[in-house]
This record gives sequence, C-alpha cells and structure tokens, in this order.
Amino acid sequence: MEQKEMKHLYWRAGFGINPKELEFLSTKSREDIIDMLFYESQNTLPLKIDTHEFDTLTQEQFKKTDKIQREYIEKSRNKIKELNHAWVERVLNSHSVLQEKMTLFWSNHFACQNGMILYVQKFHNTIREHALGSFKELVKAISREPAMIEYLDLKQNRNDKPNENFARELMELFTLGVGNYTEEDIKEAAKAFTGYNHDFEGHFVFNENHHNTQFKYVFGKAGRYEGDDIIDIILEQEACAEFICKKLYRYFVNDALNKEHLKEMTQVFYPDYNIETVLRYMFAQDWFYNPKHIGNKIKSPIELIAGISNTIPLSFKDTKQLVAVERMLGQILFFPPNVAGWKGGKSWIDSNTLMLRLKLPSMLLS
Repeated sequence: MEQKEMKHLYWRAGFGINPKELEFLSTKSREDIIDMLFYESQNTLPLKIDTHEFDTLTQEQFKKTDKIQREYIEKSRNKIKELNHAWVERVLNSHSVLQEKMTLFWSNHFACQNGMILYVQKFHNTIREHALGSFKELVKAISREPAMIEYLDLKQNRNDKPNENFARELMELFTLGVGNYTEEDIKEAAKAFTGYNHDFEGHFVFNENHHNTQFKYVFGKAGRYEGDDIIDIILEQEACAEFICKKLYRYFVNDALNKEHLKEMTQVFYPDYNIETVLRYMFAQDWFYNPKHIGNKIKSPIELIAGISNTIPLSFKDTKQLVAVERMLGQILFFPPNVAGWKGGKSWIDSNTLMLRLKLPSMLLS
C-alpha cells in the first residue's frame, strides 16, 4: 500500500498518522491495515467521568427548592464540560481511532443536547457501543435514550395527544431523508412511540397507559405496532440504506456523490445494516484512494485539532485549553447547534475561523 494511500486512510478512518506509525505499516497490505483498524476498535471501554454526586440524587431532592435545582444544573453543566475534556483526551490518545471517528460521526447524525450529565454520558456511550455494529440496534437504542426522549418530546407523546417530533426527525434526519415518506407515515409512526418515557435516573420506561394500542398504517403495512416495529419497517425500505450510505460517502469520500459507488455501498449495507461491513467495503475499494478524493475535505475542529496532534505528534498537559479552541472554531462536543447537527464542509470556514485555522499549528506548538 502506497504511503499516500495509508495517510489518506488514516485521515478518513481516524485523525491522521505519525511518521513512526507510517513506517510500521509500510510493509503491510491494504487488507492487513484495514483489519488492524477494526481490530484495534473492537473493545473500546465506555467513556465515563466521576458522577457520584448525581448517582444517588433523587427527583424529590432535585426539586426540593429552586436554589437546589439551580446548583445541580450548574454542576451538571460543569460535568458535561468535563466529559468533553475526557472525550478529547480519548481521541488524542486512543489507538481505537475508527471507533472514535464513528462515535463522532453518529453523534452528529443523531444530534442531541441535554443538560443532565447522566443522560448525556449514557447517550454518548450508547452511540459508542453500537458505532461499528448494527445500525438497526443503534436506532432502537437511541429511541430509548432519556436525552433523546427529552430532546424530541417523546415524553409528551401520548395516546390522547400524539407528538410527532421524534417520528418526523426519525424519518427525515435519522433514517430515510426527505421525500421517502409521507405525512401520514409520520402521524401513524408517532402513535407507535406513544408511552415512551424514562425515570429520573435515566432508565427507559414504557408507560402502557399512554400507549396507543390501535392499528397503525405505515408504508402500506398495518398492525398494532410499537416503536421497534416502526424502526423495523423503516429499515425494510432500501431508501434508508441509501440515505445512510450517502452520509457515509460524503463523510469519508467526497461531498460530490458518485452514483455507482453509492449503489455498491447500498447493496452491501442492505438489508443487514451492518456498519462494519459497509465501512470495510468502502475502505477496500480502489476508488476510495482516487487522487481526487485525497485532501479534498474540510476537517471539523475536532478532526483538525486531533490531526495536528497525531501527525506532528504533540502531547498536551491540559486538554481543557483545547475546549476553548473548539469554541473559537465553532464546534463544542455535546452541544450541536440543532437536531440536524453541524453541517460540516464549507460551513466550518468564515473570515474568523479561517485565520484561526491558519494559526492553529503554531498555537498548539507553543
């Protein structure tokens, strides 16, 4: 495998590669290097910080007074910042680079924001657990996460008054994309997710009293469906596999889609929806290493910071300073701008961030 191809693979599947690692891989085949990427990302531990003061907190204690609520909200915000630091450290120091890259990818795909550290940490680790596994299981797990239940109003989705927010974003942003469903599909799907809730500690709760048990009519099918059934039906649509492959292609290959390459990836991904399988296929193709795809992506702030650190390489005594750089460059982990996530690409660049990006290597070195 040529050196320029190895660099390209590690920039896309990870966050760059340093000269020592490049030398080690110089005698390896493409297949061996791809195997190594996946092998090193097999057993990633959950990302956890110390949350002991929240672990025993009850809803009654939290709501005791307005002052206590404000204090815990502030403590939780600080803990989310700490989780940000921990993730940056993991990205900078982990050998499981593909695991980290896909955790970053899915965190933006399933963009979500919450002020409770326990929910944020749990949501993040659910993504981390399924990042290279089954997309179907990932979607089902996300639908049960307290952070997502709150973010897209599933708690307010009841039999007597359905709330369509989650069902709409599930189809539009998470699985199918605009044009591959109807308004009626959304309304009927919303009924299937009625009763989804969670307790204060962050455990999923299915409230049968708030669930619609009637027949639902979705994508030409009828049944007394629940949330998981709807996800199964959505993933039966090949349009779902194509939608996800489009996002993967734009993220890893090129913003300009190639219809033939997209068709190949979709056929690999559908109907099993195994994330590792489609990534392995993509990384193994000659077209992935086409010179027109090399160096053509604008890196996100996190990719840029980690990439400079890995390729020089650098070490940081205090990664908290890097969070300030995140903010200036326009990306603070765990705080996406909206449910659609960061747009990426040219949106990372404006007159202010461009100058900062040019100065960033010298800033980090000093």
